[in-house]
This record gives sequence, C-alpha cells and structure tokens, in this order.
Amino acid sequence: MIKTTLLKATEAGAKELQRFFNGNFKIMNKQGINNPVTEADLAAEKAIFDVIKADFPDHFILSEEAGEIKMDSEYKWIIDPIDGTINFANGIPICCVSIGLEHDGKIVMGAVYNPLMNEFYFAEKGSGATLNDNKITVSKKDKVINSCLVTGFPYTYLDTENGPLQVFEKLIRKGVPVRRLGSAALDLCWLAAGRFDGFYEHKLSPWDSSAGFLIVEEAGGKVTGFKGEAYSVYQPHILATNGLIHDELLGIINGKSL
Repeated sequence: MIKTTLLKATEAGAKELQRFFNGNFKIMNKQGINNPVTEADLAAEKAIFDVIKADFPDHFILSEEAGEIKMDSEYKWIIDPIDGTINFANGIPICCVSIGLEHDGKIVMGAVYNPLMNEFYFAEKGSGATLNDNKITVSKKDKVINSCLVTGFPYTYLDTENGPLQVFEKLIRKGVPVRRLGSAALDLCWLAAGRFDGFYEHKLSPWDSSAGFLIVEEAGGKVTGFKGEAYSVYQPHILATNGLIHDELLGIINGKSL
C-alpha cells in the first residue's frame, strides 16, 4: 500500500504543477537571493500532503515549504513539491515533483515526476529503477574527458578551495561538457537513465536528492559525498556517477588536475 500512496501523492502534486504551468500565479520570495516559492508549490505540497495523510496520518513529513511535521514514526516522507521552481516560474519545463520515502533512516523508495515531459521515474530499494515502468541503467563511459556532466550552483558562494566555480572552470577548460539544468532531482534521474555520466553539487537539501539518489543507485550508479564517504541526504555535498568515472571525478573535485 505504501508504494501506491507514494505514486498517488506524486501524481497529485504533478497535477497541480500542470494546472499552474504557464498560467498566472503568485510568486513570493523566501529568505535569500533568487529563492522563490510560487502558488503552485504550495498547491502541489497540499495535494501531496492530503494523499499521504489520508493513508498514513502518523507518518513524519519533511517538505521544502512546510518544513518538518514531526511524528513518532519509523517512516519519513521527504518532499519537494516542485523541484526547479525558477524554471517553473519562467515557463521552462525542466521541473518536477520529487518524493523520497525513508524507513528507519534509510531511503527505501523514490519517485520523481515531470508531467510536462511525461517522465515518471521510480525506484524501490533492491528492485531497480524505472522510467515510465521501463527499466533504466546508467551509462558505460569510463573517462571524465569523454563524459557529459551536469551540476548546479548555489546562489551564494563560500570562498573555499575547490568551490563550484573552480571545479566547473577546470572541467570546461579541458573541453568537458558540463550542463546546468536547474533541477537536481532531474539531474539525478537523467544520470540514472544514461543521459549524463556524472553529477556533482556543493549544496543540496534533503528534498533535492532523497528520491533521485536512490534512483541512481538502483540504476547501477554510485553516489557518495565529496570525500568518497557513504552518501546521506542530510549532507550538502553530492557526487553521483555511472560508477566508472567516480574515482576520477572525485579526485578532480578535490583538486587533482584533469
């Protein structure tokens, strides 16, 4: 039943995304630079909550807009009602609903749905990953120089060594294509589907990656932090690859030359 609820909740949020896309809606700004929340984000979040609470009223929820709804439960729903809000607000169809399900501290299911492109990604721990119910696997490229990468940039930069601009510059100066799409959840899904070979980002929140990172792993990829440690959605750094370029890209992120 819990899988059915996850799928229903994801679809409910996506209906709101579709309803508002390219329409007239209110845009508010949260704390920080370029950090909007739209009327559609709030409507999608409510639709998702309604489904989950109807089936599992005692489950913990962590959502980008509402924050934590704490409950004494071994299950936690980690929700981004619209990942890629700036894209959405500007009529760019690279945006999605992302929901990860955590059980006893481990992500066990994830769903990412971009209804504007008719792409529904799903993974269950130990059962593989799918796009529209068809199995997906990561790419087979084994060198960074031949890879197509994707990243994202925070809107505020800390003056630290090997920061996002420095890593980006190092790669593109060697001719490595690095894309920036504006939706970490879709970046991870497109990696899982073999469209990208690697994804890295210096600053993510749990709702950005909770579903996508499981989808990558279940598609045969590898996900770690920037020190090569086991990945947690509660840490800011993420490196996800097809596995074959992981160690090389990890070294580049940590200061090695390409």
